[in-house]
Amino acid sequence: MSKPRAKLPFSEETSQAMLIRVLRPLVKLALASGFNFTAFTTVLRRLYIEVAEKEFALPNKQQTDSRISLLTGIHRKDVNRLRGLALDPSFLTVGVSQTSRILARWLADPLYCDAEDRPSALPRTSSDGSPSFESLVSDITKDVHPRSILDEWLDRGIVVLDEDGRVQLDLSSIVPNAGDDARRHYFTRNLRDHVQASVMNLMNEPPPYFERAVHYDGMSPALAAWLDELARQESMTLLLKLNKIAHQAIKDDPGGSSRWIAGLYIMTEERETDPAAETASNQEIDE
Repeated sequence: MSKPRAKLPFSEETSQAMLIRVLRPLVKLALASGFNFTAFTTVLRRLYIEVAEKEFALPNKQQTDSRISLLTGIHRKDVNRLRGLALDPSFLTVGVSQTSRILARWLADPLYCDAEDRPSALPRTSSDGSPSFESLVSDITKDVHPRSILDEWLDRGIVVLDEDGRVQLDLSSIVPNAGDDARRHYFTRNLRDHVQASVMNLMNEPPPYFERAVHYDGMSPALAAWLDELARQESMTLLLKLNKIAHQAIKDDPGGSSRWIAGLYIMTEERETDPAAETASNQEIDE
């Protein structure tokens, strides 16, 4: 069982360097969205107060404005003014949730998969009770008409109609063609979960979460593109397998408060040549 480290394994200078590297792409996103420095620091101030209040209280003692001020460096009057304000809105819209659940069922339920465990091409409707796109949607929600979802998914390229008029799922288009709400949701959820796992691994011994990556530098664009495509195929295969296992196992699960996440990311990046790096190994596997 992991236990909190008595002392974190890095100095203030190291923490600063780590945060600069991690926050740089978020600052890029903020600037691209017109979210300026003043707005960014306002969010950080409230977030510092919330985290200090909820996660750094002393055992059996009430967390006071003075102690939060001491922990965060924020003036006590600002702590008193901002403390308790809601700061964690959910970006999981009803539409995004329904879409995810429908897709998860189509990808995992034997009723909607073929003999090779691939999502079946489904007729739009069925008069004899056999699996159809209408029954798939109705299994998840009665609040939205299946035709409305079909029209939306056709527009986004998530599904296509084959020559027999059956609804065919296009796996490659599930996320890339998602709407803005879905992209914001997946960005927020996936990045938060990955950062949370990394932070807990730094703060606890032994690290409680599996987190590994393979890095290769100094390769040709052609090789990088080939590896990228291969990794996408292998990763999707793994995620589909895990989804199917989880979908079947949860049917007999008594339920509880645990949340399980398995995620993968793949990135190819063009970088300027660093002469100092030429002497270093061009490969690395995280341990």
